Amino acid sequence: MAAVEKVAKLAKKSTKKSRSNSYRDIIEAIFFKHYTDGALEVPFTREEIEPVAEELNIALPKNLGDVIYALRYRVDFPDSIVATAEKGQEWAIIGVGRSKYKFKQFKFHRLLPRKDLLAIKIPDSTPEIIAAYALGDEQALLAKVRYNRLIDTFLGITGYSLQNHLRTSLEEVGQIELDEIYVGVDRYGRHFIVPVQAKGGKDKHGVVQTLQDIEFCRLKYPDLVCRCVSAQFMETKSGDRIVAMFELMLEDEDLRVVEERHYQLVPSSEITSEELGRYRMLAKS
Repeated sequence: MAAVEKVAKLAKKSTKKSRSNSYRDIIEAIFFKHYTDGALEVPFTREEIEPVAEELNIALPKNLGDVIYALRYRVDFPDSIVATAEKGQEWAIIGVGRSKYKFKQFKFHRLLPRKDLLAIKIPDSTPEIIAAYALGDEQALLAKVRYNRLIDTFLGITGYSLQNHLRTSLEEVGQIELDEIYVGVDRYGRHFIVPVQAKGGKDKHGVVQTLQDIEFCRLKYPDLVCRCVSAQFMETKSGDRIVAMFELMLEDEDLRVVEERHYQLVPSSEITSEELGRYRMLAKS
């Protein structure tokens, strides 16, 4: 029985499916249409999505790219795909050209904020009107990073927001989107390009976006030092929101954390002299 027919048979067992589960069915069918035992890479094209969805009787969004985006950053692969990965590896979808993709195995990695790391209190400079009207976790997070100059604090450079939600295409990758890009300069006059990933809701950190960010910086800003940053909200037991920030790099396509810091944005009156003393000790160490 063909891969699409197998998935279609399972899909009929449920009359109502969430959008994420429908996307998983589509990706599952496409994967097994091309997969052979032991394969480390499985190519496919965007044009395959629509006919597969029709065979599975699944309504598609106007933007077909949403199917691929969801499986890259928000939705876990079906267990049937996960089971085919080698030990210690996981599948990811990467772009390899215009409307061309491939499933590729990478070393398994889940980037989660450390629970034991000190949260450094920073006077909150977010304008109240921005906090009131920011739409969604990602937008709110980017705004807090920007207005509180957390890129400067975290990386030790003077940074300037160049553009956010940039959509562009790279010849060997295809279309990509960067949440925000900063340019910066340090005390030695070195210039930096800083792509920032903002992770909100169910979005996942992963090697794919870091690969894309580094490739974008290499091609578009070859003379600048690239430093990849990822930020996400953390919820504390008391209900406070902390901004976890990571500097990321790749080592042989393996995601590595160069630095991790947690910042808690508070009114300046909530920062005690004892805490300031503790921060002085941290700087000495």
